[in-house]
Amino acid sequence: MESDNQPYSPAHGSAHLRAQESDSTRSSGRKTITTFDAFPDLAKNGECCDGSRRGEEHGGVKASCLERDFFRPVVVTNLDSTIVVGFSLHWYVNKPSQKAPPMEHDLTRGNVLKTIAVFALPYMLSYFLQMLYGMADLYMMGQFSGAAGITAVGNGAQTLYIITVTLVGLAMGTTVIVGHAVGSRRFDRAEVAIGNTITLFMGVSVVLAAVLLALCPQIVALIGTPAEAVEGTAAYLRICFVGIPFIAAYNILSAIFRGLGDSRSPMYVIGVACIINIALDFLFIGHMGLGPVGAALGTVTAQTASVALALVWLKSRRTYIHLKRSDLRPQPEVLGSILKIGVPVAVQDGCIQVAFMFITVIANHRGLVDAAAVGLVEKMISFLFIVPSSMGATVSALTAQNAGAGKGDRARQVLKDAMTISVVYGCLITVLMWLVAPAFIGFFAKDPAVVAAGTGYMHSYIFDAIFAGIHICFSGFFAAYGKSYIGFAHNVLAVALIRVPGAWLLSNAYSDTLFPMGIASPCGSILSAVICVVAFTVLNRRGAFDKLAA
Repeated sequence: MESDNQPYSPAHGSAHLRAQESDSTRSSGRKTITTFDAFPDLAKNGECCDGSRRGEEHGGVKASCLERDFFRPVVVTNLDSTIVVGFSLHWYVNKPSQKAPPMEHDLTRGNVLKTIAVFALPYMLSYFLQMLYGMADLYMMGQFSGAAGITAVGNGAQTLYIITVTLVGLAMGTTVIVGHAVGSRRFDRAEVAIGNTITLFMGVSVVLAAVLLALCPQIVALIGTPAEAVEGTAAYLRICFVGIPFIAAYNILSAIFRGLGDSRSPMYVIGVACIINIALDFLFIGHMGLGPVGAALGTVTAQTASVALALVWLKSRRTYIHLKRSDLRPQPEVLGSILKIGVPVAVQDGCIQVAFMFITVIANHRGLVDAAAVGLVEKMISFLFIVPSSMGATVSALTAQNAGAGKGDRARQVLKDAMTISVVYGCLITVLMWLVAPAFIGFFAKDPAVVAAGTGYMHSYIFDAIFAGIHICFSGFFAAYGKSYIGFAHNVLAVALIRVPGAWLLSNAYSDTLFPMGIASPCGSILSAVICVVAFTVLNRRGAFDKLAA
């Protein structure tokens, strides 16, 4: 029996209050208040509802079930002359004392900073591990293949990363829709969203893999790969393109986990994949001398293993989400909701990576040393951006659930705290890179020329860590409210007006150093941050974040 001032369990949300008086309570003057959530069409096999009213005694209180309604427990307690009664499907299929903790995590309660930390830390570790095995590829190539091998894997990885982040951006639609459903306790909607996501992504990934395989030679030529690295880049990309369905599958599963409020499961999965990838790098690159081919084989094999492990992990968890074959059937309304959020995010993320690719092309035309330096630093920047990137994903997941629960104030506090964390981290990492960049880059590259060129590029580029976290957090917040077009707009403007033209102009103006070329990225982030602040201020005054639009 819980006391009246205890909050109800995260899985037991309540949307309505109804008061009723039974025959037994009329005579005693005691009033029965029923607090419940109604979830239509979730009753299965007559376990809860069979079209009639029925009840079961629990602690002297009779729980009745309305036709085709699914009730979750909230509180059962005595408040003087009042009995507060909560209903649950478990009261019909389990003993009242049994507890089946759901996989879904409630992100709408508790201290905001603590909630951010609990969600973000596993995500950061997942991101760290994912970047780690990417860095392992470059480390092994630097030790055994030289500048040509580094350039081949750097160019190939950058191309593959464009595809990966585009898929991740598209999956943001799933994270948000599932988050809304979990926040409002509509698990039936979450099931349909997950099923439709699986159908959508599997179809898209297979078609995408086939198209990219056919266009592989043109892609290698388009990015201006130096002649010494053409063969290695093409071999790397062909193998990775074959593995795109597995890359898509892993990111779908991660998006689903995050929408359910679970950032730990992807961490465990990617940890195993990281170990596999590093071991295979030593085997394929170090022992067998396969070069870029070995790096690609290790990456694809690790991603495949991560998908298999994620599926096993998901199946083993106890959860309110139970997919049915009908959930896989495409529903235009559901797909439209996912794509409405996901497509702008995918395009904006794709545009950012295309901008990075243009910068890679510019570096490739400067020669092999600068190409290797830029490829190495770009990979390191992805690693160093672990906190801003994690905050963006954290804001989208937390805000989605809070928006679904109608908690606009808490959602705004999530945004504020996440941006503060990102900016503080950005300042610290900028100072650190100014102190240790030569040693950091030298750990991955033995060529002194590559280290010198990379240090100059890092010293200017790293300022982006301060400003990028601001617009990344805003983009996650806007997406959670179904306004991902704002993130799309500011990123496209930054890429088109500053990042690409700025890098090109500064590269041509200063041919002996990469330092000026690196300035373009933080300048682009400053523009994005300004646009986000203005958009948020205007929309917030209009009350756009007080209630989730239908």
